[in-house]
Amino acid sequence: MQVKLNVIVGAVVAMCGVAASAQDAVVKIGHVAPMSGGQAHYGKDNENGARMAVEDLNAKGVVIGGKKVKLELVAEDDAADPKQGAAVATKLCDAKVNGVVGHLNSGTTIPASKIYNDCGLPMITGAATNPKLTQQGFKNVYRIIANDNALGAGLALHATNNLGVKKVAIVDDRTAYGQGVAEVFKKTAQAKGVQIVDEQYTNDKATDFTAILTAIKAKQPDAIFYGGMDTQGGPLLRQMEQLGLTNVKLFGGDGICTAELVKNSGGAKTIENVVCAEGGASLAKMPSGNAWKARYDAKYPGQFQVYSPYTYDAVGVLVDAMVKAGSTDPKVYGPQLFKSDYQGVTTKIGFESDGELKNPAMTLYVYKDGKKVPLN
Repeated sequence: MQVKLNVIVGAVVAMCGVAASAQDAVVKIGHVAPMSGGQAHYGKDNENGARMAVEDLNAKGVVIGGKKVKLELVAEDDAADPKQGAAVATKLCDAKVNGVVGHLNSGTTIPASKIYNDCGLPMITGAATNPKLTQQGFKNVYRIIANDNALGAGLALHATNNLGVKKVAIVDDRTAYGQGVAEVFKKTAQAKGVQIVDEQYTNDKATDFTAILTAIKAKQPDAIFYGGMDTQGGPLLRQMEQLGLTNVKLFGGDGICTAELVKNSGGAKTIENVVCAEGGASLAKMPSGNAWKARYDAKYPGQFQVYSPYTYDAVGVLVDAMVKAGSTDPKVYGPQLFKSDYQGVTTKIGFESDGELKNPAMTLYVYKDGKKVPLN
């Protein structure tokens, strides 16, 4: 009886040891995006990408510092609200996650980045594009997508050089993203001799643009630039059609450059007048974009938007730095991120000294037969 008891006790102790070892080997990757509210479709797509990366890496097996680890995604909702974004950032710092992927919106990412910097936590965004993010001098902030300087300028140059646009009205939603990309477009267009005939402002909750569009119509622009997201871009297109602005181009950044824009526009014919830009290569031109997208669609049917390939790669970059540094401690692996030379789904990822992606691509899109089609 004593022998059996000793065996049982020994087994329990061994199991406790295994549990403790497994607990010690858990690596927590934080992810933040709007999972509620009007931009939840973007947030779900982003989280899907990060979760898919975690699952793929766990399936392959990750060894850091000679020890096999299990990755765990700690997903949070910032509702695209700067205050909630800051609160979530503090929560992730307190939870001592090992790294963060996010946020999605520039308006939430910029204030959150200071909190991550203060607690020494590396963060990589695959969606927030305002250049100010990496101009703060923080050493743990990274972006793996082109910023608004590339998007706004690329759209303005296409408008003038290829479409002969002479008069443009500007509308933005007053967020860090919308205002930022609109400003870059405006400056580049003006430098090319384009006349800005009107500037109007809205917000990221608006659905009625009748007054704005009526004022713009009187100025007879060739095009409208909208700085904002597809939640507003869709109704804007629908009301452009209703007001007879059917020959006016609508330019916008990655915020409107989604499949959801077609749905949100309610089938408006003006969708065919859209030219939008994304800060990266098209899926077909990504190193393994089409194959990755096929796996994504099988796992998350009908949920793809824009940024999930980038959040997938962001997880990979963080873990790769941990593996090469032999540590999950942000203080130890953080400096390794600047040395990144990571072959991702989206591109070969390396960083400039300010945390910006080296040699970022930019792709223009139009809509044909209800589908988003790359121009370049």
